[in-house]
Amino acid sequence: MADNFKFDLVSPERLLLSEMVTQVVIPASEGEMTVMANHAPTMTTIKPGVVSVRSASGAKKDYVVFAGFADILPTGCTLLAESAVPVEELSRDELTRRINAAKAELEDALHHEHKSRLEHFIMELSHLSGTVLQD
Repeated sequence: MADNFKFDLVSPERLLLSEMVTQVVIPASEGEMTVMANHAPTMTTIKPGVVSVRSASGAKKDYVVFAGFADILPTGCTLLAESAVPVEELSRDELTRRINAAKAELEDALHHEHKSRLEHFIMELSHLSGTVLQD
């Protein structure tokens, strides 16, 4: 049986989760990352994607995050999201709104680096739409 560790998922709007868990899969900027108890200390940025949490009871819960960063220690993990919602609360309209806002910002972007980041963000949101909001 896997050891438990403390996991906190926080957004500016609310504390979404704070409990003992056995495993968390996070969408780190360099790829998906599985966090378990006694993980090496790590800080990473988070890209838009799904955070999958396996509770100490074995239940699985998914959350959609829209960027942020994670602080991982051997005894716990804190994910500070720019915005996050339980996956069942994400609507197609909300995701479309976020994609359109990023596209509008892209049209006004002046610097190549900013444009590149926005294009990548739009791609990640579009991928998220395809994986989370399947018809």
